[in-house]
Amino acid sequence: MLRPLFAALFLGFSTMSAAAPLTYPVSAPGDQTYMLHGVSFPDPWRWLEGDVRTTPAVADWVAAQNKLTQAYLATLPGRDALKARLTQLFDYERISLPDVRGDRLFFRRNSGLQNQSALMVQNGTAAPRPLIDPNLWAKDGATALAEWAPSPNGRRLAYAVQDGGTDWRTIKVLDVDTGTISSDTLDWVKFSPIAWAGDNSGFFYSRHPATPGGKDFVSAVYDHSVWFHRIGTPQAADTLTYASPENRGYYNQAQTSTDGHWLVIRSSTGSDDTYEIRVKDLTDPDFKLFTLVAKRANDWRFVGNIGTALYFVTNAGAPRYRVLAFDNLDPAPRTIVPEGQDTITAAHLVGDHLLITTLHDASTAVRRYSLDGAAQGSVALPGLGTANGFNAGPAPGRRTANTTYYAFTSYNAPSTIYRYDADTNSSTVFAAPKMAFNPADYVVEQRFFASKDGTRVPMFIAHKKGLDLAKGAPTLMYGYGGFNINVLPAFQVDALSWMEMGGVYAEVTLRGGGEYGAAWHDAGKQLKKQNVFDDFIAGGEFLIKSGITPKGGLAIQGGSNGGLLVGAVVNQRPDLFAAALPAVGVMDMLRFPLFTEGRTWTDDYGDPADPVQFKNLYGYSPYHNIRGGRDYPAILVTTADTDDRVVPGHSFKYTAALQAAAIGDRPHLIRIETRAGHGSGKPTSKQIDEIADLWSFAGYWTGLTRR
Repeated sequence: MLRPLFAALFLGFSTMSAAAPLTYPVSAPGDQTYMLHGVSFPDPWRWLEGDVRTTPAVADWVAAQNKLTQAYLATLPGRDALKARLTQLFDYERISLPDVRGDRLFFRRNSGLQNQSALMVQNGTAAPRPLIDPNLWAKDGATALAEWAPSPNGRRLAYAVQDGGTDWRTIKVLDVDTGTISSDTLDWVKFSPIAWAGDNSGFFYSRHPATPGGKDFVSAVYDHSVWFHRIGTPQAADTLTYASPENRGYYNQAQTSTDGHWLVIRSSTGSDDTYEIRVKDLTDPDFKLFTLVAKRANDWRFVGNIGTALYFVTNAGAPRYRVLAFDNLDPAPRTIVPEGQDTITAAHLVGDHLLITTLHDASTAVRRYSLDGAAQGSVALPGLGTANGFNAGPAPGRRTANTTYYAFTSYNAPSTIYRYDADTNSSTVFAAPKMAFNPADYVVEQRFFASKDGTRVPMFIAHKKGLDLAKGAPTLMYGYGGFNINVLPAFQVDALSWMEMGGVYAEVTLRGGGEYGAAWHDAGKQLKKQNVFDDFIAGGEFLIKSGITPKGGLAIQGGSNGGLLVGAVVNQRPDLFAAALPAVGVMDMLRFPLFTEGRTWTDDYGDPADPVQFKNLYGYSPYHNIRGGRDYPAILVTTADTDDRVVPGHSFKYTAALQAAAIGDRPHLIRIETRAGHGSGKPTSKQIDEIADLWSFAGYWTGLTRR
């Protein structure tokens, strides 16, 4: 239904206005320079690093840029029709994985177009009822429910409030039966799980110290520590559980075992997946924190316990991970499930079984084992895609429940929730969405190509059934490639709408991620970061050479570290791409450690304070490597005023540099969202508006909406 509607709109539209050169707002360059290791280079748009809330010049620049961008986007054909169709596609019920406490199930539910999902509770077989509705918190829908955790007995719920997309949180507590919100209010919280004590008396959480000037959305933050909050007491009475004053940049996070016996604290720099591990026996009031893993060199993920045996998934001595158990805190653990050909991503204790999720060429498989590691077959999944969940809650008289829930999704399969019985190894549908499209109308396949150095790299390709790939179609290629993060098949309304319009959606499994274990990650970090860019460029060349994408028909997209990816490859191969959509990107690779969480990224990027790393970072930094005299693709940068993870100054400076360079007449614009952050908590209405703008832009410049 969409394609004919687009065609009708395009027939009467003149494309001259969309293609005409633009006059950009004045971005007055300053005379500032930056010096590192004896090298001085200009930094003319340093002033754009200022906080938009408190720096009038930056606020004026943002307003002028948004005005130009919105005026330009209004000239693009089919934008209103696309927004209308996106609204239809988003209008389906979405339910999250349930968290089980006794006979109570807690889960999020969005009826379709709600800006925020409500938190529901279901008692036994009774109808679910709303427990928290964040849509009532703010008129613009930009205040969200973030982390939440029910107490072990299910009678209370601790939840975090996120306002305007910021990473800062405020934790509150409510009574599940009455819905009454208690006086408990915890502030200065960031990057914090909520870990209840087994006796329901309170919970562990992580926070930064309060500062007289209030919360900072730009400056670096330190001294992350774990505290215990007892229900019914003020935050001032909370007790310090663990701090790391000798390592002020560490992030310290708490987790408790399902049976309430153990507290596990993981300490890291925040983004490198290497941890120190400390544990405490919560049943013994005299037990002091015990350092189980002292050296921050490997990834350790707590699975659970069987009495005094603590289970972990780790890449220590196993690049593709294995499952170990520490018996009675013995520093020499025993192997439960050894490393295999596929990368282990998680393990779960469910009843008397151990479930292991693995990745085979970036698609999920789930294997069953006994508690001592004897193989018991696998869990049948619906197809090529991603499964997650399998978290078993406490069960009276047992270590954990023998039933659990998991979600399965793929590019053409919206997330469906299944109830899984570990004893019978059987799954039944708990919640399946009803969509305004037929999944059978779409095809998902996986292909492989050779990168610059010969490395075999996977790519998922999805499109509408019947599309003749031999004739080529405008393609949107997405990538990330960093921080050991796995990019896996998942349903996304934006990707579906691109395919529905007649385009191809491609997702590249880049080095720097963790899809093939530690070696895959290491091959795309620090001095080897160029491998990630080479993989992405080779992916684009593969799509064009194979005829899937016509020359001049390739758009690229990535966010955060993926925004850096897009900025870097555009500088290196501007001829390859028709359009580029870098979102919330890290664009200044010399000053990134100076802002908010940036210092934690040096494990993946390298530290510009190191002379060797500096040379490498300077060599690909998007902001510093824009070169005039070449035609660049059309570029639409996106960021948000409350992004306090990758501060918007990165995107502001990069855009100003683009607009000042002689890089051709195609538009180089920025779209700056208000009351939004790095992505989490963004209201549905803002998501629809943004996707309509991005796809209108990319569709026009790849020819998708001009055919």
